[in-house]
Amino acid sequence: MASFQIIVGSMLGTTEYVAEACEETLIELGHEATVHLSPNIAEIPYKDQTWLVCTSTHGAGDYPDNIQRFILDLETCEYDLTHTPFLVIGVGDSNYDTFCMAAKNIKKLLVTKGCKQKIELLTLDMDQDIDPELNSQQWLSDHKDHLS
Repeated sequence: MASFQIIVGSMLGTTEYVAEACEETLIELGHEATVHLSPNIAEIPYKDQTWLVCTSTHGAGDYPDNIQRFILDLETCEYDLTHTPFLVIGVGDSNYDTFCMAAKNIKKLLVTKGCKQKIELLTLDMDQDIDPELNSQQWLSDHKDHLS
């Protein structure tokens, strides 16, 4: 089974709940999972790890405050991330033209760093009557064959 590093970008807490729900599901599926609520690239393993980024978007498509340092460090890091697969979950509101922009941008950034996407980006629209934790758990369960 795989080992997951769950990297969280959250301002209001919803994305933290999504990340914790994902951690629960990954463990139930037999994987290891660690949640990083204040992600620091120097403290997040990347060799033989899968990164799961759960982030919201704020302002004009901006990253949440708690993940901005991680993003800046990732942009300039010299790590060989070609063996670091990833998944991204974006939490947003489709009433904004920057819907899940932070998630879309980090997906692009990870690809430019050589990471390989395991499953297509999941966007959770908080304008809809949804349970974001349940939706993210279902998404992981639906793609469990792609997680290892």
